[in-house]
This record gives sequence, C-alpha cells and structure tokens, in this order.
Amino acid sequence: MNKLYIIKIGGNVLDDEQGLNSFLKDFASIQAPKILVHGGGKIATKIGDQLGIESKYINGRRITDAPTRDLVTMVYGGLLNKQLTAQLQTLHCNAIGITGADGNLLKAVKRPVGEIDYGYVGDIKPDDVNSTFLYFLLKQNVIPIFAPLTHANGEILNTNADTIASVLAISLSKHFETRLIFCFEKKGVLKNIKDENSVIRQLNESTYQQLLKEGALADGILPKLENAFSAINSGVKEVLIGDAKDLIKNIRETTEGTLITKS
Repeated sequence: MNKLYIIKIGGNVLDDEQGLNSFLKDFASIQAPKILVHGGGKIATKIGDQLGIESKYINGRRITDAPTRDLVTMVYGGLLNKQLTAQLQTLHCNAIGITGADGNLLKAVKRPVGEIDYGYVGDIKPDDVNSTFLYFLLKQNVIPIFAPLTHANGEILNTNADTIASVLAISLSKHFETRLIFCFEKKGVLKNIKDENSVIRQLNESTYQQLLKEGALADGILPKLENAFSAINSGVKEVLIGDAKDLIKNIRETTEGTLITKS
C-alpha cells in the first residue's frame, strides 16, 4: 500500500514568513502522495480589524457570526489558501487550493447551539469525506491544499483544521498507509512544558493515559492528542507531532518529534 502524508500547519508557521517559505520548500520536496491542511493564523484578525469586524473568542475558540464567516471565507479560502498554492507552484508542486465545498470534499453539520453558540462552525466525521474524489486527485499527482472551511446546506462553515486533518487521514487510510503530521513550533509533545528538550519520542494509548493521570501534559497539546488518538483508533497507522522545521526528518522512519502509534 502506498504511503500518504497528511500535513497540518497552524498559525505560528503561517505567521512566520521565513519559516513558512522553508516549510513549503520541504513540503514540495516530498516525493510521495501528500495533502496540506492549513489553519488561519493572525491574518483574519488583522484584516477583520481593518474592516471593523471584531474577533470574539470563548475558551480560546473563535465565535463565527455572519460577518466573521464572510471574513474567514475570504481570508482562509481566498487570500491565504491561494497564496500557499501559488508559492507551491513556483516550487514545481502541482497544488490545488480547495475548501470542503469544492468537489463536495467535506460535508459538515452546523454545530448545534448548546451552552455556547459558536455560530457558523462545522463538525465533521470521516464518513463526510469524499475520499473517492480525493483518491482520484492524488493518483493524478495533484496536491490538495485544504483551507479550514467545510459546507452544509449551501453555507460555508468555519472548521477546526486539526479535525479536518484527522478526518481526512481516517477516511483515506483505506486507500493508503497514512502518516498524519501536525506541525507546530515545538519539537514535539513535551513532558515538561518548560524544557524544550523533554520531547516524548513515542506515545501509545496506555502511555498517554498514564501521563494524563499524572497531569504531565500541558492543556494546549491535549486537543491535538485527542485528534491524534482518534485517528490512530480509526485505522491511521501513525501520527507525528513535531516542529515544522523538522518536516523532512519527520517523514522518515527515525523521527525527531513525537510518534504516536497503536501499540
């Protein structure tokens, strides 16, 4: 079975121009089927300020009211996605910038209103992925670049990029031996948040549960780990959490970051 790399980058990578350029060169050099999923970075907030659209957050999560939905559609699906696609084309990487609405690739359900109304936010599951069309694109040596946007009932929905990456990996694991890579600014999952060298090299479910009991993991890494183990428990072979600067090292058998496996 062919190897597939699904690679997610977040705001800290996107907001560092020099680091992003270096990352894109590394990504373009990977000689295997691959997908890039990007978050939003600070640019939506910056442009929103210029347009008089206030950014609202609850527990660190953006509230996507109607003006914000229009803003992130323009910025994530337009400006940012097409900038990344254009840069990859100059690196001889045949990228295509897409949202979940394109080719009906990612259907979603608008998040129900509970204690918090998140607005135009989409929740997705592996069954919501049009994996047949994605498989066709990959077999044509086309590289999908996903903005963090899905769709439901004719509406664009803001959707967590980590979740999109995880759901894509699960859905495509029936076609490929898949490694999902979350790239951010740390070397990996740290046992001690104050010690950059305390990287946990390997994690499985039992080790993870033990670390949770000990309270050893920083709150900020927990959503990534939840997505990682959701993927592992649903057929994805490997998940890697590591530094964007180490991308090439982290597609090899011996990795620099934290490699998460079933056992």
